[in-house]
Amino acid sequence: MSKLLPARMTADYDGPLVIFIIGMRINRLFRPGKWLPVVRAMGPMIAELERDPGSGFLGWQPMLAGLRTMLLVQYWRDFDSLETYSRARDKQHWPAWTAFNKAIGTDGTVGIFHETYVVAPAGHETVYVNMPPFGLGRVGRLVAAEGKR
Repeated sequence: MSKLLPARMTADYDGPLVIFIIGMRINRLFRPGKWLPVVRAMGPMIAELERDPGSGFLGWQPMLAGLRTMLLVQYWRDFDSLETYSRARDKQHWPAWTAFNKAIGTDGTVGIFHETYVVAPAGHETVYVNMPPFGLGRVGRLVAAEGKR
């Protein structure tokens, strides 16, 4: 467990940023043969990205959105890096995407989604109070939120 920071903090991150939210929703709970492979596919992708600092991947934060929906907020250096990874046939994403379409497609058992936001330099604001490093605060450097911060 990360150490709680009993202070008002902000993420010190300069430069452009891409926020990529990717997730899945279990639509048919009693079909684990369909949704469990989708859950398991993300770990190898994250591990692959974390091993490659040149990929443009900056970090991630897992989240739950109710009992059936899991998501990851990912932080990327730029959109081109994200798109390059997603289309690379020699990386983990491509076979996972192909397997999803073959095994599930549009049968309704598992929903998947993503949203991508391109944020201009200095186009974000973060505040963390009494929190462990979280979100962009895990990716950027945490500093005291004082003065203009």
